[in-house]
Amino acid sequence: MNRKIILDLAVTLDGFIEGKNGEIDWCIMDSEMGFNHFLNQIDTILYGRKSYDLWGQFTPELEHGDSEREFWELVHSKEKYVFSRTQKGTDHKAIFINESILEKVNELKNKPGKDIWLYGGASLITTFINLGLVDEFRLSVHPVVLGEGKPLFVDIKQRLNLKIANTKTFSSGVVQLIYHMDGN
Repeated sequence: MNRKIILDLAVTLDGFIEGKNGEIDWCIMDSEMGFNHFLNQIDTILYGRKSYDLWGQFTPELEHGDSEREFWELVHSKEKYVFSRTQKGTDHKAIFINESILEKVNELKNKPGKDIWLYGGASLITTFINLGLVDEFRLSVHPVVLGEGKPLFVDIKQRLNLKIANTKTFSSGVVQLIYHMDGN
């Protein structure tokens, strides 16, 4: 069984993954959502370069709670790949991929290991969807309407038919939708 590539994202009710100034203050970190359980299911994280620069080595401040620190420790224990047109090589914490995305990602999927988290950003998500590389969509829909911002789906080239695999509702008002690509 090949490893799955999982797009796991928070999204507003009106389909945005960030506010117009990049804000994600609406995003609920709900311990009930079992994020650490998800992190134990994966061993690799895929970033676009901008997302990696922002979050790839993020360290929470000391005043953040233990659960948030534990979350970031788990994140930083994973193998990381960064997709960039410009930056090359490796910085000891991540491996950079500049070309042949389809071949390199399929190689990765065929290696033994746990599932792979497609972290984003938006243009990397578009690339992966258009290359047919996303196996599972895990969208945590937050009870907020932003009106404007960065949309989840941009420039998708063909229709995607998805199959619902699971839904979960949390007391915070977040609803998690898990879809598989039809035929997976």
